[in-house]
Amino acid sequence: MINFLSKIISIIKKEEFKLDENLSSSYLFLFFVNKFITYLRFIYKFKTFKLGFIGKRSSILAPNLIKFDKNLSIADDCHIDALSKDGIDFGDNVSIQKRTIIECTGSLKHLGKGLVIGNNVGIGSNSFLGCAGGIDIGDDVMVGNYVSFHSENHNFNSIKALIRLQGVSRKGIKVGANCWIGAKVTILDGSVIGSGCIVAAGAVLTGNEYPENSIIAGIPGKVIRAR
Repeated sequence: MINFLSKIISIIKKEEFKLDENLSSSYLFLFFVNKFITYLRFIYKFKTFKLGFIGKRSSILAPNLIKFDKNLSIADDCHIDALSKDGIDFGDNVSIQKRTIIECTGSLKHLGKGLVIGNNVGIGSNSFLGCAGGIDIGDDVMVGNYVSFHSENHNFNSIKALIRLQGVSRKGIKVGANCWIGAKVTILDGSVIGSGCIVAAGAVLTGNEYPENSIIAGIPGKVIRAR
């Protein structure tokens, strides 16, 4: 049974996948029953028979602005609001873990840009993606738990005007392919992370550019060495 299921999953993911031999039949049965229910929920929400899954209590707003091909997995208690100029474009094999929030527009005064996520990307649980200025994440990126992206900044140059009335600036955030973003990282507007980078847990990236294959750590985030 394990070998058969491993082959099926490998076909779906288009890469070698092997289930652990210690998994019990009862666990696998319940797991795949739950997967089937989340698949039915996906069909109902998106009105398509493409492969995808939506967990319990997850809310999805403006689903007509979400593009995807196959194997999109949205876990329990997520909130995704795709309202924006460009919407959301998910690649293949994208996984959004529990309690993650994706907001493409911060204010109805000015629609946000949106979100692009490449193939084989995993977003960890309890993460936040604020996509008003645009977020572009490349293929094969791993994003840890409690990671936040903020692609918009508040203007504050005038000390005579209220900060909340001074508007915002938007440069966007870009993450190259094959990156590992550690847990509890904060990525601020204007940050550009080259392909192959590792961002250490708890780092705060403050809008700089980071070259490919760098290891980035600290507050503010700095390149500590090359891979």
